[in-house]
This record gives sequence, C-alpha cells and structure tokens, in this order.
Amino acid sequence: MIPMVDLKRQYRALKSEIDAAISGVLEQTQFILGPNVSKLEEEIAAYYELPYAVGVANGTDALLLALRACGVKAGDEVITTPFTFIATAEVIALLNAIPVFVDICPDTFNLDCTQIAGKITRKTKAIIPVHLFGHPADMAPLMEIARKHKLKVIEDCAQAFGAKYHSQKVGTIGDAGCFSFFPSKNLAGYGDGGMVITKNEEIARQLKMLRNHGSSVRYHHQIVGHNSRLDEIQAAVIRVKLKKISQFNEARRKNAVAYCAAINRKDIILPSAASGCDHVYHQFTIRSKNRDTLARALREKGIASAVYYPVPLHQQEVFLNLYNLPVKLPQSEVCASEVLSLPMFPELNQEEISFIADVINNAR
Repeated sequence: MIPMVDLKRQYRALKSEIDAAISGVLEQTQFILGPNVSKLEEEIAAYYELPYAVGVANGTDALLLALRACGVKAGDEVITTPFTFIATAEVIALLNAIPVFVDICPDTFNLDCTQIAGKITRKTKAIIPVHLFGHPADMAPLMEIARKHKLKVIEDCAQAFGAKYHSQKVGTIGDAGCFSFFPSKNLAGYGDGGMVITKNEEIARQLKMLRNHGSSVRYHHQIVGHNSRLDEIQAAVIRVKLKKISQFNEARRKNAVAYCAAINRKDIILPSAASGCDHVYHQFTIRSKNRDTLARALREKGIASAVYYPVPLHQQEVFLNLYNLPVKLPQSEVCASEVLSLPMFPELNQEEISFIADVINNAR
C-alpha cells in the first residue's frame, strides 16, 4: 500500500529528536503559551524575515483571526477562490461577511487575477488568495488591485510553507500570511496548529489578543476574543521539523520532476510551476477526463489517490443556502471534475513513483 502521506516514515527518521522535544515539554509542564510556542514564533518570523508571527490553534483560526485583525466585519465582502478547502470561505461566513468567488487559472488552480477587478464593490474589504497545492498565486497584479482599492490581502498559505513568488516567500506579500500545521501539511505537527505572520504591528497586537480571549493582560479583556492558542507540544514537534523544511520541500520538487518524467499519457495534464514561482508540491495534482478510471486502477494496486476538491465552494449547499449564489465559474467546475492528487511526501522513493506512473500509464 502506498498512502497519500506516510507520516510513519517521517516520524521514524526524526524519532529521537521528536521524542526528546515532547519529553521536554512534559518535563517543563508549561502546556499553554509556553517557551516552545514563543521560540517557534521567533523562528518562523526569522524564516520569513518579518517582525511578527503569532501561533494559533489551527489554520482555520489563522484565517478567521487575521480577517478580524484586518477589520473585516459583518456585511463586508471578501474576494476569494471557490477552488479550495471550505475553511477559506467558511471564516468569511463566520464573521457574517460575504464571500465573493472569482474563477481560477486552470494551469495553477489559483485565482485568476484578471477577473478580480470586476468583482469589487463599495462593500469589498479584502482579498484572500490561496496558494493552492503549494503553487503561489499570481501576487503582483493582485497586490496592484488591492493597493488601488485599499483592500486588505490575507494570504492562505496552508499548503505552501516555503513557496516563493519571484524570490519572495508567500505569506510575506500581503497584510498577513496564514498557515496550517495539520499533520498532512508540508510543515506539520501531530495535531491541529496554525500561525499568522505579518509585518504590521497593530495586526500582530490584535492577533495576540484575539487568540487569548481578547486579553493582553490576564483577566482584563479589551475585545471579544477566542480560545485559539497553539499547543505547546505541537510547537515543540513543529520546531524539529522546521529545521528540515528546505530539505523536505526540495524532496517534494524532485518527486514532482520524477512523476512528470514517468507519466506519459496524452489525456493527462501534469502540474508545473509558473515562471518565477517555487512550487512546494504539497499535492501533486494531475488532470484527466478519465479520472475515475485512473483512480480505480490505482486503488486496485493498493495506491492511494484523492480528489481535492470535488465540489467548488460556489456550488456547496451551505453557500447556496446562505447567499443564493447566481454564479457560474467554468474553470473551477471543469477542474473539480478532472483533478486527481497522487501520493506526495518527501520520503516517497523513486521505485514507488515509477510503480505509480506505470499503473497510470497502463490504466484502461
């Protein structure tokens, strides 16, 4: 069996360091906002060359708190992509704001920036680009639009830790960058966890209060906040893996190159990196009108695959009910019917990639 992600292999390779890190937390018994959270915040801020990084409970909260810290309120409109995990738009709805969906570029699966300007109204407050599957969104035109209309930009980097757009790490380009440390991510813990990075002191100050019940001084509460603190044990685990992130991302890129060299079918569109972009291949996602045939062939040989995402957000029941969206987004709809993600993790070996490719090449 070849899984989508093999967490056991990575744990075995890092076992002594991870076990020591967890043991250290248990010995210190500082489990909430302890020294590992503080050190991880410092290390991630240094990695991104920004002054502020704020640990939160998960990637969804990272987006939610970033929106609040950027001043998004009920009735505001936030432009984003429909081709992403629901959390990206769910957080907009949780603030009683309104998600406005813009179609995607089929080659990168990211927001089509040429369509953003046409969706801006007097209610538009922010844009959430998603660096989907580890490929950076096209940030230069997006930021030009944001500056022109004085919009906040919150980058959803949940799948793109370490990815670069024209030598600039994603998450550092907009007003805030939001990360998830869910176990399957390219930088991951062993449970939920999240982080927001920013260059803006006031956004950072708001985030620190929002994650801790609206408080900056114990038992004194300036705003209505959340209980959204990064777990100390998770921070300790992530600190171990952070040291290896460049190595992990490079292994993913090498695996992607190997896949592209080995898969040879005219009915398959392979992923690639746009000019000036460093893709980190959180997912290796192909497109094919024969997706179901390919998935069945892989399953019969004990190879996992997954469809991210089968129903675009503008067609999800929850948003149809909330907003009665009269919108057709053809690229998102076509991609949703054709995408198939193959196993992708740093420890995947060349023999496994060759086997997977052989099954795909011969699937009928």
